[in-house]
Amino acid sequence: MALSEGTTDPGAKPARAAASDRRGGVRYRRAALMGVPAFLAASTLVVLTAQGALAAQFAISGMPFVVSADSLEGTGFGQFGALDNMAEGSPNAGDTGGQVLVIVTAIREAKLTNLCQSVELGGTYLHITAGNKGTPVKASGLTTDSTDITGKLADFDNIEIGGDASTFEKPPVKGPLGSFGQQADTVRLNDLRQTNYATTAVRFTLPDLHMNFSSEGC
Repeated sequence: MALSEGTTDPGAKPARAAASDRRGGVRYRRAALMGVPAFLAASTLVVLTAQGALAAQFAISGMPFVVSADSLEGTGFGQFGALDNMAEGSPNAGDTGGQVLVIVTAIREAKLTNLCQSVELGGTYLHITAGNKGTPVKASGLTTDSTDITGKLADFDNIEIGGDASTFEKPPVKGPLGSFGQQADTVRLNDLRQTNYATTAVRFTLPDLHMNFSSEGC
């Protein structure tokens, strides 16, 4: 039945309510679109972290530990400088302000033979060994934060020195924008010795693991 002039359809929404619905729909759509980049960024971070493309960030204890190995072989090597931070109020901060300048070494896949790690704990050492019975230690997405690195021999394939570490593609992690760094396809080190403040890895496999307290470090 046709409506006569001036008659209101009981099923129709008032003009003000309809306009409000349209504005509400626009706001919801706009909010959803604004949320898409944030969701994609968060998803990307999760994926990259799972793939070892981002180093895990944590507050260091501020207690250095020694790592040594008879040999290290790795693919996807990179190195650059960074700052490690201790937890606020750490008793190990001393006069450092809670920060330590470190050399970050990042290796996509690494093998180490006769690995030793030790940390001094008030006159005794927590001592860890692995990979000393013919099967090497393996690590994926390995990063070490060091203040001192030595070795009797270092051999690199296709090394690039002086590049911006934020543009690196060979190692599993990138450095800060504008930071000096180096990267290479492969690295081989003999008689490796590091003083470290942090180590991270996506996967760390330690055959023949032995952990104990000792009167001597590595």
